[in-house]
Amino acid sequence: MERLVEGGHFFEGARWRDGHWWVSDLYAHHVRRIAPDGSSQVVAKLDCQPSGLGWLPDGQLLIVAMQDFRILRLEGNGTLATHADLRDHVGFWPNDMVVDRKGYAYVSNLGFNMWVGDKPEPADLICVAPDGSVTKVADNLLFPNGMVVTPDGKTLVVAETFGNRMSAFSIGDNGALSNRRLFAEFGPTPSWASVHDFVKEDFGPDGCAVDTEGCVWVADALHNRICRVAGGGQILEELRTPENFGIYSCALGGPDGHSLLLCTAPDYAEEARKANAEAVLYVKHVAVPAAVF
Repeated sequence: MERLVEGGHFFEGARWRDGHWWVSDLYAHHVRRIAPDGSSQVVAKLDCQPSGLGWLPDGQLLIVAMQDFRILRLEGNGTLATHADLRDHVGFWPNDMVVDRKGYAYVSNLGFNMWVGDKPEPADLICVAPDGSVTKVADNLLFPNGMVVTPDGKTLVVAETFGNRMSAFSIGDNGALSNRRLFAEFGPTPSWASVHDFVKEDFGPDGCAVDTEGCVWVADALHNRICRVAGGGQILEELRTPENFGIYSCALGGPDGHSLLLCTAPDYAEEARKANAEAVLYVKHVAVPAAVF
């Protein structure tokens, strides 16, 4: 496992595209493009926290602007335009996002404001069409977070961070989802009486990436590890950083497709991460390469 980039605040939304890694730094309020040698540049600056990243078929970058409740689109002249306004469609801040080959963006959201003690509530999953229109495509998700589309483009897998599970949906025409089922279940569904109940669960699935065998590398946000998970929930591999940092997002890519990028930080305590530039991006060679869309 090699250090690629140091000195971030909290990296999220990891992706590989056009020969580069792409990540959001939540508390630096920018999106970076990073070459395989670790050299990087800021490609977008926001007024709030960026998170999930994806691309439209024409190559335009989409960015989740969390506190603005918007999906932003990076224009060719470097400006940011509103691709979709999500304020009336989510329970709380939008978070992660995956965009399929047709340009349909699936966007998760936190569902409730845990930082002010709100009662935990399930969340909806929304789909933003290429024209920016917004549709609810699933409900009753327990803190939906990281997502992947399988190599054949027919299945969406959603990590439910506070549900101890990952759910799968069949992708239909116009971004519609159907046939909800379990992709992986790591233990019993935790009590939703309070936020404190969540940290007792077996696995807190967060950001994820899919390989050519249909297995998913998924960050366990509660237990400082990342695991390669097969359908049904079998954990095939487990990795930790040398410092045992938390791992919150990942991507598969690299020049030969065999690199796993890990977004890591000492913890996810907001004030500590804002105050200290301690986040690290690691790269690990893996045997099974990234899925090619």
